[in-house]
Amino acid sequence: MSRETDPLALFMAHRGELISYASTIVGDRGDAEDVVQEAYIRFERAERSRTVTEPIGYLYRIVRNLSLDGVRRDARGFRGNANLSSAEVESLESIEPSPEESAEKRNDLRIVLEALEELPERHRIALEMHRFGGFTIRQIADRLNVSTGRAHSLVAESVDHCRQRLMRT
Repeated sequence: MSRETDPLALFMAHRGELISYASTIVGDRGDAEDVVQEAYIRFERAERSRTVTEPIGYLYRIVRNLSLDGVRRDARGFRGNANLSSAEVESLESIEPSPEESAEKRNDLRIVLEALEELPERHRIALEMHRFGGFTIRQIADRLNVSTGRAHSLVAESVDHCRQRLMRT
């Protein structure tokens, strides 16, 4: 197995970027490191069972999915957090959106997630790297091995697609 196809070498070469990407989604570097470690385990398992055609994109997708799963899990378990004082809980509850606002935001999030899933993989990765990972267009172009103009187009087309999907509702 060459260095380019070695899952561990590939993972280690991109580990820092993956942690930064996950950190922007989960909001905590320690949690991001846990997500990236779990992503490597899943990536290695997938590599053993089949050939992954775009291993970097696949790694980013695993990190994204695990990060979003963790955020959803944390959001559902928030009310039961025993580490908060009653004053902190009251303070947080007073700034909570109304049930209508919450329903509207959940619906918008559902639509955007569906729109992301509709995008071709390269478009989705470019958008996620730019919006969630804080990567520059140049960094995205380098990572996806495309020109900066094409990387910009991938991001712009992806944003436009998500915006159009939101406007249809």
